[in-house]
Amino acid sequence: MQYHNPVLPGMHPDPTIARAGEDFYLAVSSFEYFPGVPLFHSTDLVSWERVGHCLTRDSQLDLRGREASDGIYAPTLRHHDGTFYMVTTDVGGDDGGHFIVTADDPAGEWSDPLYVDAGGIDPDLFFDTDGTAYFQYTDGEALPEYRIRQAEIDLDTGELGDVRQLWRGIEGGFAEAPHIYERDGIYYLITAEGGTHTDHMVTVGRSDDPTGPFEPHPDNPVLSHRGRPMHPLSAMGHADMIQAPDGSWWMVFLGIRQYGPNPGVHHLGRETFLAPVTWEDGWPIVNDGEPIDPDMTVESLPGDSPGGLASPARPFETTFDGELDDSWQFRRNPDPATYSLPGEGLSLVGKTDTLDDPASTFVGRPQSHFDCRAEIDLGFDPDDGEEAGLALVMNESHHYEIGVGREGGETVARVRLRIGEVAETVASIPAAGEDHRLVVDVTTEEYTFRYDDGDGEPTELATAATRYLSTEVAGGFTGVYIGPYALGAGTETVTPAQVRRFAYEPAE
Repeated sequence: MQYHNPVLPGMHPDPTIARAGEDFYLAVSSFEYFPGVPLFHSTDLVSWERVGHCLTRDSQLDLRGREASDGIYAPTLRHHDGTFYMVTTDVGGDDGGHFIVTADDPAGEWSDPLYVDAGGIDPDLFFDTDGTAYFQYTDGEALPEYRIRQAEIDLDTGELGDVRQLWRGIEGGFAEAPHIYERDGIYYLITAEGGTHTDHMVTVGRSDDPTGPFEPHPDNPVLSHRGRPMHPLSAMGHADMIQAPDGSWWMVFLGIRQYGPNPGVHHLGRETFLAPVTWEDGWPIVNDGEPIDPDMTVESLPGDSPGGLASPARPFETTFDGELDDSWQFRRNPDPATYSLPGEGLSLVGKTDTLDDPASTFVGRPQSHFDCRAEIDLGFDPDDGEEAGLALVMNESHHYEIGVGREGGETVARVRLRIGEVAETVASIPAAGEDHRLVVDVTTEEYTFRYDDGDGEPTELATAATRYLSTEVAGGFTGVYIGPYALGAGTETVTPAQVRRFAYEPAE
C-alpha cells in the first residue's frame, strides 16, 4: 500500500497526535494565526479532515499586538479517561506561557485555559498507568542550553510538584519537543534536537520509570535527514508517536520541501509527515532506518483506507454563503468591524493603509502546493486610497499582493511586492467597473499575477520569485498564506469590498 508525504502539506508544523478508539486526532502549531491550533481527524493516519480549532475565543487566546511567529508554539494533544487535553505555550504575550484546555468532543468547544507556572516551551502531558500525570517541557537560560524538565502536575489547579531535569540531549543541549510513552512496562522519551532547520533530528531514550534516568537509543538519532543535501525532504524532526488499534506504531513529524540550488529554500512552511515505526530489542525503529520519501510503501494502513492525501491537497472553492469554514485563519484576533458575512460573499473593510501593519485586514489559508492557482471574484468600487485584492503573506515584511485600488481619481489593478525594507508597485493598469477577477498562477519558483475585468482572458501584470517569501529569506516559523485583503484610506469613511468567490486549484 502506498501513501504520499507530506500527509498535511503547507504550514502544519509540530504535529501531535492522539487516539480515541478507531479515531485519530492531530493538532499543529499556529503561531500568530487565529483561531489557534488547527485540529484534524482521520481513521487511517493519511486522509485527514479538518474538524476545527482548539482555541476559537478571545478569552482563550489574545494575539493582538504580537510579532510575526510569536503566539502558539508546539501543542501536545492527549486523550485520557474520556477527556481530550491540549497543552501548549503562548509565546510573546504579557499573559502568555504554558496552558491546558480540555474538551469531551475535540470537534466542539474547548475550555478556557488553565495556566501552568513554568518557563520555556514545548509542553507535554503523560498519564501513567497509576493515574499520575506528568508535565514535561523544554527550558533553559539560552537556546543551546535548553534541557527537558519534568514535574508531576495537578490537572485541577495546574500546580506542579518538584521539577527535575529529565534529559539534556545526545549533543548536550538544544533538546526540545519532549513526549513520553509507555510500552510493555518500559517508558520512552522522544525529543528533537539540532534546531528546526536542516540539522533537525529525533532522539529516543528509555527507562524503567517515567522520571528516568533515560538510557539513549544506541542508534540515535532515530530520524534525521541531516547530511542529505540532495534529498527532496529535509529538516525531519519534532515528532509524536501513536499506536493504532491493530497494534502497529506510527510517527508523525515535521519536515520541509526545499528547492533551488544547495542550500535550498522553502516557502510552504514546515509540513506534517508520517512514517511507520517497528520495534527491535525494545527500541523503536522509524521506517526501517531508511530516509523518509515523498512516496511511501507500507504493508497496510490503519482502518479501511486505500491511502491518499489530506484535505489541503484537494481543490477548494467557496462563495462563503454566510460562513467561513475552518480552513480560514486571521493574522491575530480579527476586528469584527472589518469582516462580515452578509449571506452572499465575504465583506472586508480596510482599516490600515498597508499589509505591513499587524492589524491589517487579511484572512487566508496555507499555500499547500508548489504548483497551483488561486483566484478571487471581487465586487469593489473603491474611493481614493482604498484597495482590496488577493495577497500572499509570509509576514509583515515579506508579502505580495494583486489588488484593485483608486488613486488620483482612477481605478487601477496593481501588483505590489514587499521584500524586507523595499516596497514597490511593479505593475498598474486601468480597471473598469465594479467586477474584478484577480488570479495568481504559481509554480515552484514563481508567482504570476493576472487581472480580468470580464472582457476576456486574464491579463498578465507581473511575476515575482517565490524565494523572497521563503523562511530562509523572510525568517520566522510560518509559511505562505493565500487570501483576500482590504486596505483603507485612513479615514472613517470606507467602502466594503465584496469577495464573492475564492478558488484554490492544485496542479500537482
